[in-house]
Amino acid sequence: MLRVLAGQGRHRVRAVLLAESRADKLAPLFDAPVYIASQAVLDAIAGFPLHRGILALGERAPEPAPAELLAGLSPRALVLALHGIANHDNIGGIFRNAAAFGVDAVLLDPTCCDPLYRKALRVSVGGVLKVPFTRADDLIAALDGFEPIALSPNGAETLSELKRPDRAALLLGAEGPGLPDAVLARCRTVRIPMSGGFDSLNVATTSGIALHHLVS
Repeated sequence: MLRVLAGQGRHRVRAVLLAESRADKLAPLFDAPVYIASQAVLDAIAGFPLHRGILALGERAPEPAPAELLAGLSPRALVLALHGIANHDNIGGIFRNAAAFGVDAVLLDPTCCDPLYRKALRVSVGGVLKVPFTRADDLIAALDGFEPIALSPNGAETLSELKRPDRAALLLGAEGPGLPDAVLARCRTVRIPMSGGFDSLNVATTSGIALHHLVS
């Protein structure tokens, strides 16, 4: 994840504090001031034993308008749109899958949690830093020019039968409530069949299954 942070251009690294034991290996990664201290000093600053031996100060990049983010994408772009994902583990897992399967951008509605929160960032293994994202008040309106495909247990067609459109937007909702009916009504709805009447998958797991199908 450190190499992803150092290599991406959106979120600026302002300064880095390294333990003496990590300095030779990690300092060359960063084009920013690097400070070196003993492990005891790092532990005192963090308030607990910091075994990885690194602290960094980053500057969050401003989020572009949805139209600006999507305008420059290719004619065969793949976008994720997230509604109500308030769990940082799930956000991190979704962004990890998005990076793994080459998603071009992620849109989040106002009720999603912050992808740059430390737990989401850690679970994403740096995926949050690789995949551009922004927020949109109305996901469907923001996806003009993309075919919105909503995952739902009651979807009208199965995922295996879905042929990917050139510009596709995959919509995912929170576990439990899922996507609102008003959103589903404006989308092509797709389901992942499950055995024994079981109708629930973790949303991050769902994103991996659906993205694999869309890029295969």
